[in-house]
Amino acid sequence: MPSFELLINGKMVPGVGTLDVINPATESLAGSCSRASESQLDEAVEAANGALANWSATSIEERRRAIEQVADIVTANAEELGSILTSEQGKPLAEAIGEAHGFAMFTRHFAAMDLPVEILEDSDVRRVEIHRSPLGVVAAIVPWNFPLILLGFKLGPALMAGNTLVVKPAPTTPLSTLRLAELVKDALPPGVLNVIADANDLGSKISGHPKIRKISFTGSSATGAKVMAGAAETLKRITLEMGGNDAGLILGDVDPKEIAPKIFAAAFPNNGQVCIAMKRVYAHEDIYDALCDELAAIAKSKKIGDGTEAGIDLGPLQNKAQYDKVKAIIADAADKGTIIAGGRAPDRPGYFIEPTIVRDIAEGARLVDEEQFGPALPIIKFRDPEEALARINRTAEGLGGSVWSSDAEAARDLAVRLDAGTVWVNKHGELDPGIPFSGAKQSGVGTELGRAGLEEFTQRRVINISSS
Repeated sequence: MPSFELLINGKMVPGVGTLDVINPATESLAGSCSRASESQLDEAVEAANGALANWSATSIEERRRAIEQVADIVTANAEELGSILTSEQGKPLAEAIGEAHGFAMFTRHFAAMDLPVEILEDSDVRRVEIHRSPLGVVAAIVPWNFPLILLGFKLGPALMAGNTLVVKPAPTTPLSTLRLAELVKDALPPGVLNVIADANDLGSKISGHPKIRKISFTGSSATGAKVMAGAAETLKRITLEMGGNDAGLILGDVDPKEIAPKIFAAAFPNNGQVCIAMKRVYAHEDIYDALCDELAAIAKSKKIGDGTEAGIDLGPLQNKAQYDKVKAIIADAADKGTIIAGGRAPDRPGYFIEPTIVRDIAEGARLVDEEQFGPALPIIKFRDPEEALARINRTAEGLGGSVWSSDAEAARDLAVRLDAGTVWVNKHGELDPGIPFSGAKQSGVGTELGRAGLEEFTQRRVINISSS
């Protein structure tokens, strides 16, 4: 049986207390895990610091083999990890198993990368080399929407670069991460990977810890701002991937019946609990009514329920706080727009909300102005694409966005002026481990994925040699 204990210095150890984890589909107990104290956080950091010299001195080939073994172990245990993930997060079981495989895929991608010395100049005057060295102890703070795959964004590049790692999952979804730690602990030297769980009380201690040299954080903008403020005390390196209110700009030359399934799929993955999900749809007046009707029909066809049941399309919201927030946003939308699908919370246990489509709505409604992070989508009418683009760009967030048109050049012209870190054309939300991903404005600092994501976990060292 899984212990759901803490991984510190290569051993599973009990915490000072326990943390109960609620199954969001039933509101019953999914399981309990160990909860770390501040002194155990210190122990984890000390273990990572103690392992740093040897790990960073190993060859990149040795590190590659160890990290690939981690990926292999997770692949072999994907069904178990997926089952645990569904019980604590709520997503359908097939998606949860897929997330475990996604962790392995992203981890393998980074394990295949190298950090060669770059020759910037080699002349009669000088030779300039760019070396990449480890930063030191890295803390990874992982959210509750994708506990495993987002850990995959961080673990592979952090360890490949020669750093050691302390991981803190969200308090509402720690079980799958702790089980992963138990499964892979012997694939890495003691102290290279440490995993603790808390009750939302150790984040500030991590941000300000003097022996942690970098924080890789994924979560809300409000929490990211606190991480940034805490990291400033010791001038830590930070990568922050935070909230988005991603817009899809739909021009009037598209076929609503053709693109509606793609729009729905972009807006409702993981029940809308995705940082880069499409959160707002701006649809041209020529296709507005037809697109609204198509999206409403799709929403009404979806089956919600416990992720362990067959045929389920959408699970519950992950936690009660998010459930209450989304219900309040939908209630506001009912006053400021027209609900044409969903809008209700079924009378049953669990944090379920029907997939909701709202038309005749505009800025000033919470569903348009805020990131809902749930199964509700506003459809906003526009006449002039330039005016719609200006409205989209007024938000403080800028994680992603998309433009949809049968004229790819016209779409690209708008895309390059959409103020976001990633803008897709005729698709939305595609992530690839080889393509850098970063936010604009208040949606993030730094980069994940791609070579740039790997280099975020390194210190650039310039060696400047005189040729005379």
